[in-house]
Formats: sequence, structure tokens, C-alpha cells
Amino acid sequence: MDIPKEFGLYMAHLADGLGHADRHAGLAGYCTGLMLPLSRKSVEPMAARVDPLRASARHQALHHFVAKAQWSDQQLLNRVAQWVVPHMDFSAGGWWIVDDTGFPKKGVHSVGVTRQYCGVLGKQDNCQVAVSVSLACEQGSLPVAWQLYLPRNWAEDAERRLKAGIPEDIEFATKPHIALQQLRGLLSEGAPRHCVLADAGYGIDYAFRQGLTDLGLPYVVGITSAVVVWPPGVEPLPPKPYSGMGRPPVMPRRTAKRQPVSVKALAQSLPDSAFQNISWREGTNERLTGRFAALRVRCAGGNVGKARLLPQQWLLIEWPADQAEPEKYYLSTLPETTALNDLVRAAHMRWRIERDYQDLKQDLGLGHYEGRGWRGFHHHATLSIAAYGFLMAQRLKAGSDAGGKKNFAQRQVPSVSGSPRFQCNK
Repeated sequence: MDIPKEFGLYMAHLADGLGHADRHAGLAGYCTGLMLPLSRKSVEPMAARVDPLRASARHQALHHFVAKAQWSDQQLLNRVAQWVVPHMDFSAGGWWIVDDTGFPKKGVHSVGVTRQYCGVLGKQDNCQVAVSVSLACEQGSLPVAWQLYLPRNWAEDAERRLKAGIPEDIEFATKPHIALQQLRGLLSEGAPRHCVLADAGYGIDYAFRQGLTDLGLPYVVGITSAVVVWPPGVEPLPPKPYSGMGRPPVMPRRTAKRQPVSVKALAQSLPDSAFQNISWREGTNERLTGRFAALRVRCAGGNVGKARLLPQQWLLIEWPADQAEPEKYYLSTLPETTALNDLVRAAHMRWRIERDYQDLKQDLGLGHYEGRGWRGFHHHATLSIAAYGFLMAQRLKAGSDAGGKKNFAQRQVPSVSGSPRFQCNK
């Protein structure tokens, strides 16, 4: 099938979830603009390129569609997934990848902007941050949930909320809590219980890890070197015998010889023979290989870790041979029978979401929205993901990796502006 016709069918599929028919042209026009080779993919330059003879009218129409029209972001993301997922191959496994990404900002009026850690810059700065969940397989990944993180100083400011159009039901929530809400929503729609992957910003949060377990989702999550665990073969003593007075003791006892240790100290106590060289995928120039050890531990930190003995799980340690100390640590609730190779492969599948963000920002204008409101921020991101989804499906159907080695814009992406179903220049 030729690409313009395929794009028309895709737009028709998405449009069925928008409601009003007068939004269909805005959908096609906006997605087309996002896929065009423009240096800036905000409303004005896209309108001028999509409809040069009626740029002003097109600008107004696209602005209304993205900033004011009341259509559901999640419903549109669901329809994107309905189109893409059938072309994804989960025979080698599937994963939910949780992460967040930042958008540096100079002003103070864009919704959710505040001084906070910005991963793009690697430091604290003025930015917006959005939390996402992507569905991944070996060949590609697709963002399926997306929400702006609303800092407390925004969530509790009634005037700011009103100006930015923040929905009344949106309250302050931590990023891990937002991710759990997103996963809970996906599961309620019948999504499969794949393994969840996340970095240490999420993995060190006990409530996040326990929330995943409560949802029936196994995980492989990054943690910091300071996380405290019970090493193999070491456990606290049972609670003190009940004296018959007051409440029966329930807290396990720690002694001088029965103490948990940091994962860093545990890693440094292991002999060299505990580590193996494992390869997990092909890199740009050579196969990626690292030095790993895995052992069964029990988390022991925080109030919960002190109050009761937690179930065993995997501690995965990545320690390059040329480094003085381990580089990364992971906790995982994958089965006890899981092979080391499979633990390593799962832990390193997170690169997929980094590819998502790179392609969405560099080639599909994810960070180019210039409005200040809640609705427009989310609509623009949803439409960027919709454009990404079409290109991803095209590559998967062609049998090529949707997250290849070259920049997304250099992968011979075809022109789609000539869609017969939605002509965007009339």
C-alpha cells in the first residue's frame, strides 16, 4: 500500500476517537506538520508549511485543535496503540518502561514549570517534567501513557491552576505515584502484565516497588548503592517471645552479628568468581558486554524493612572490570529460576525509552509546544506520539528495527502530506 493512502487510513482510525468530525482536519494537519522537516514544530511554522496560502486561518484552526478542543488524550493514545501493537513481536518478551523527561523553560508561566532536576540537562534548572509508560518489545517501543508532573507549588496555587486550566481532579502526586496510576489504568483496559523497567529515581521508592507487586507486575528497577539488604543466608532473629503483657512483639530483632548491609558493601564483599561477562545486544559498533553478578536478597531499609522480613528478590550488580566500584545496581522480582542472561537483558531494555524521547524530541517536535496550558501541553505530546506511532508501524511492517542506529529523520521517512482522506492544504 502506498504511504499517503496508509496515512489516510491511520488518520481515519485515530479520528474515530475524537468525536466531532470538525476535528479530523486538525488531527491530520497537526500530525503532518510534526512529520515535516521543520526546525521548529510549533503551531505557526507548521501552519505556514502545511497551508501556505491560508497560513493565518490554518494557524487559528491548529491552535484551537491543540490548545482548546476537548478530546481525550488517553483515548487517542489507545487508538495509536491499537494500530501499532499488532505489528510488535512479543515472542521474546514484553516490557513496560517507566521514565520521565524534562523540557527546559526560561519563563515561569508554562504549566508545571519550576526549578527541579532536568534529566536533559543533568542538573537542577527551570523546566517541566512529564512521566510516561512505554510498551516495548525487542524491535521497538511505544509511549502509551503520558502525564505532566505537577509540582506541589503548582498543585496548591489556585490562581495558577485556573490560568493554566489544570483539571480539578489533578492533585499533587510524586512521579512514582503517577506511574503507578498510569499502569493501573492500562491494566484496567486489559493490558498484559509485562515486566516493569524503571531507573533508580523510581526503584528506590519502596511504595512504588510494592505497588507494582500489588498490581501483579514483576519488575527490574535501578537502585542506588546505599539501599540496604539482608545478604544471602543472613536474616534477623524472630520477634521477642511474648511475655503475656501488652501487645505481642512483631518486629524482627537485629543484633551486632545480624545486620543488613548496603548493596555496595555486599558487592565489594563478593569474590571475582561471582561475576560473569554477559552480552545483551548489538551496539553501534560492537556487541554490548558487561560484568555482572546476581544474588537473592531481602530489602531491609526503611520502616517497612525494619518492621517485617520482606520476600527474597534478585539483586543484580553491574561492575565493569576497569572500574574501582560497581556502576549500577538493580532489584528484580522476576522468578528465582530466571537466568543471569535474562536479568541482564531485561535491565538493559530501558534504552528503548531513551530512543523514544530522542526521536520524539529531535524529529517530531515533542518539546516545541509554546503554549502555557495543561490541555495544550498534553494534546501536543499526544499528537507527537501519534506521528511517532505511524512511522514506527511503517518500520515494523517493513521488518526493520523501530529504534535503529541512525537518527529518526535520516531513516527515509516518507512524505505523508498528500493523504487522500485528509487533504491538509485546502
